Amino acid sequence: MAANELTCVVLAAGKGTRLKSKVAKVLHRAGGMPLIENVIRACKPLGGDILVVVGHQAEDVRAAVTPFGASTVLQRPQNGTGHAMLIARAAIGVKARLAIVLPGDAPLIRTETLSALFDAHREEHAAATILTAELNDPAGYGRIVRTRDGTVSAIVEEKSANDSERKIREVNSSIYCFTLEKLWPCLAEVRPENAHRELYLTDAIAELKKRERVVAVLSADAKEILGCNTRRELAEADRVLRARKAAALMDAGVAIYLPETVLIDAEVEVGADSVIEPGVQLLGKTSIGPHCRIQSGSILSDAVIEHHVLVRAYSVITGSRLSAGAMVGPFAHLREGAELRAGARVGNFVEVKKSVLGEGVKAMHLTYLGDATIGRESNIGAGTITCNYDGLRKNPTRIGERVFVGSDSALVAPVTVGDGAYIAAGSTVTENVPADALAIARGRQVNKPGWALERRKRMLEQSSQIKARSEAANGADAADTPKTSHRSTNRKPSSNRKKKSRR
Repeated sequence: MAANELTCVVLAAGKGTRLKSKVAKVLHRAGGMPLIENVIRACKPLGGDILVVVGHQAEDVRAAVTPFGASTVLQRPQNGTGHAMLIARAAIGVKARLAIVLPGDAPLIRTETLSALFDAHREEHAAATILTAELNDPAGYGRIVRTRDGTVSAIVEEKSANDSERKIREVNSSIYCFTLEKLWPCLAEVRPENAHRELYLTDAIAELKKRERVVAVLSADAKEILGCNTRRELAEADRVLRARKAAALMDAGVAIYLPETVLIDAEVEVGADSVIEPGVQLLGKTSIGPHCRIQSGSILSDAVIEHHVLVRAYSVITGSRLSAGAMVGPFAHLREGAELRAGARVGNFVEVKKSVLGEGVKAMHLTYLGDATIGRESNIGAGTITCNYDGLRKNPTRIGERVFVGSDSALVAPVTVGDGAYIAAGSTVTENVPADALAIARGRQVNKPGWALERRKRMLEQSSQIKARSEAANGADAADTPKTSHRSTNRKPSSNRKKKSRR
């Protein structure tokens, strides 16, 4: 079948009130991407057109799906799933003969399952094929009632089901495949005869059943039909997607310790023989080569890591690149635009932003490097700061090759340090340093022999004088205090004494 004979219709107009959120339901995230992106990625390999029915926060949803080649159609007001298909009809056009219809909040659906649904629909020559699942607890789902030959007799909603029907464990997933020329006439006959006054696709399927063949295909994995109507369901979908990702990486030769503690987004790539320790987060489009080790608690987002790289514990790397043999951390922070070339090392409590550290550069302790370019084999001492911001703009620092920057130095940008130069510890460098020069930019040290001993003597004398004055004052206060006799102190007031009256 030609690709343009199939259209995948993704229903994404709803608000999702049970999530208690101002964000449209399909834009909530699971597995590191919006719910609807997961759905579209599952549809795309099928080869047909993808049409998304938008409604609530239509512009935001449209912006999320158009990068994947999906087109959109607006449903306003939202009057049910049947109404959404009627809205989609004009956009689908006359070329498409078949449509797979699925909700935009079903992120666990797999391409393989949709393909199996599509194949079964054609093999069975059905007017409609329903994807179903067997649940241990089917409460809340519509039940699939089958005839003796296995075709679908009815979809019975729970509120309408009798005791026998409620015991059925096979449920409707709300994912369907339709032969469109047979769907449209039946959908036209559906009336909004329900409490919400809406048009439902299940009612169209009931009409189809009266005259056409309707079948059901059981999903191999019941989790695939899970929607995300509540925060708990959203969390479960996220857990499943991340477990799938971790399993796929381990199957490809990646070691992941305690995978249930690791967060790995869908687009992350990790090479064979790399090790991911507990508590690591690999986010966005992070790419990690082979033979790397990412230690516990580290967070990498949109990072590019080449082979044989060590990221020590609790390091944060965002939008940065680490070349082969680089080493980072522990407790390092690489911000956007940081680049460590082969063999460069960044140690504990070092922050790097929009800076290039050449081959073999070392910055091991308590350092900030911003808007800097550092040549190969240079050494940056502990506590060094590139002072890149002057209050209005960021300015560059350029450090050449084989430069030695002493501890606790401040390089006030814009400034250039030539190849092979030395900067003395504690210097504040405000002017360019020539190649192979020694820069000393600090106050001259002056030693005063005996000064500290004399100061301690003066302080001791002052302390003694203060103590003597305090004792003398306390003695004078005691002498001036009148004594009270024991008799007067213990005299009891006469019971016959009359109180003076107030006037």
